[in-house]
Amino acid sequence: MKRKPFGRDTKLSLRMLLAGGTLGLLYVVFAVVLFNVLNVGLAPMLIIVVGIALFQYYTSDKLALAASGAKIVTAEQEPELHAMVERLCAMSDLPKPRIAVIESDVPNAFATGRSPKHAAIAVTRGLWRRLEPQEVEGVLAHELAHIAHRDVLVMTLASFFAMLAAMLTRLGMYASMFGGGGGGNNRDNNNNGLPVWLVVMLVSMVTYALSFILIRTISRYREYSADRGAALVTGAPEHLMSALQKIASGITSIPDKDLREVASMNAFFIVPTSIKSSVSELFSTHPPMEKRLARLAEIAREMGRPVNL
Repeated sequence: MKRKPFGRDTKLSLRMLLAGGTLGLLYVVFAVVLFNVLNVGLAPMLIIVVGIALFQYYTSDKLALAASGAKIVTAEQEPELHAMVERLCAMSDLPKPRIAVIESDVPNAFATGRSPKHAAIAVTRGLWRRLEPQEVEGVLAHELAHIAHRDVLVMTLASFFAMLAAMLTRLGMYASMFGGGGGGNNRDNNNNGLPVWLVVMLVSMVTYALSFILIRTISRYREYSADRGAALVTGAPEHLMSALQKIASGITSIPDKDLREVASMNAFFIVPTSIKSSVSELFSTHPPMEKRLARLAEIAREMGRPVNL
């Protein structure tokens, strides 16, 4: 069988590079300010930063699977699911990831893992019951595209300093509440005499707010990229389009209680369970459904496969 690489959109890649570069610059400024304000050595800061990063790097797949309640299944337990993934991996020259099933009626799927060799794909029972086999294949190809593009690793690294900024913001708040509110011991040696905790908290808040938007911008770009990769590998964008529409409509029929149980996995899922709410695109991890369908329809037309939205 001829193997097909996951395609890349040059314009989309440039936009991701721009967003990622801006985020990196923001983090450099953040680190420089912290070094100067906190007056700590580079070595201690690097030990802390690298230690937390390594923990994230090696445990991201395990944490995601545990958080979702996903259970790894064997080929004997789920032969059709394994056969689909094996066929797509052969077409895209990827090692076969671990396969997990989530006992939830919410139709969805996600990929996790720091690299193609340490990856896993999880699908819910609701997804398997609601979609046709070719639609499930489109969803699996989308998740494999995330693995091929190392999206989980990219997003983990992108969000690391944002989490550090959030942590420092909380520490600053605690310092303001329990540290005496800016007495002499809490003041820096700079000219304005602002308390160290206040400077750190303000810088961290600005860093977190800006990185929050940039990370979600990168996340949306990578969803578009995974959609494109799935369309090119399967050769049938209309199947993924149909799957996305069924997942979205299926989610709207699920009780809110069930959706809340898996809401923490929204950033991973192919379609966020918060689709019911009308959140601004600027703060969303996923592009609007209509834009995803429109891009897939355009790819389908380029491939000579007319589709109806």
